[in-house]
Amino acid sequence: MDVVLGLAAGGVLLFGAVNAEGAGAEVTAVDTALVLAGDVSGSMSSHERQTQRDGLAAALRDPEVMAAIHLGAIGRVAVTYIEWAGPAEQWRIVPWTIIGSWQAADAFAASLAQAPAVTGHLTSLSAGLLFAARQFWTSGVTADREVIDVSGDGPSNAGPSVAAARDVVVAEGITINGLPLSDTPDDGRYGFFDAYSGAEIARYYETCVIGGPGAFVMPVTDPERYSAAMLRKLVTEIAMQSARVVPAGFMMKRNGWSNCDAAE
Repeated sequence: MDVVLGLAAGGVLLFGAVNAEGAGAEVTAVDTALVLAGDVSGSMSSHERQTQRDGLAAALRDPEVMAAIHLGAIGRVAVTYIEWAGPAEQWRIVPWTIIGSWQAADAFAASLAQAPAVTGHLTSLSAGLLFAARQFWTSGVTADREVIDVSGDGPSNAGPSVAAARDVVVAEGITINGLPLSDTPDDGRYGFFDAYSGAEIARYYETCVIGGPGAFVMPVTDPERYSAAMLRKLVTEIAMQSARVVPAGFMMKRNGWSNCDAAE
């Protein structure tokens, strides 16, 4: 990408000048550059946050992921892991790593396991997406595809408009895929935003969060199946293979969420 990402909302610049960290360094070609973005907001329990990290680490160590990587024309990908919560709460947990071997994947998983735990309060998917998109500026790679893989258990309830942030990110050619998390698979009554059912939060992600070429949602309603879902998701994103996903265009509204910014 060679333009400054910018989005003004109420006089506030959401994507400002980019910090070109590592400018001048040698650039490596990869098939896919992937930002993995995990929700650590207040609605996520410590067990859920740990399950999120453990599931990702287990998926990266699975031989199926390495096989998917080697299907690419170049045979390697670049991956970084961030965590996000409120509007000013984003952390880069594991820096950009080029993965083209089992040893590199294992090293990434080990770094994730050893990283100190962080947590926030509110849920700002918009700020999380913008922070995730900025990571591509410091990746040090050129990639055929740039993808943000975002997981979370509730709608954005703080910060700028999630739909507007999504549109800015997608306009830069970045694909956003979603892994919405919920302990409740079916629709039902709710009183707070962290209590939405799996079906409701999946529709929210379909309508308000994902976007770009081939974007999809893969809901998870059983925390113990997070690792399996992440494995399927990584294989799909890396190799563009079919999986049990819910495809959705980023402008889809029919049978979707009526107001993406209702909680903000």
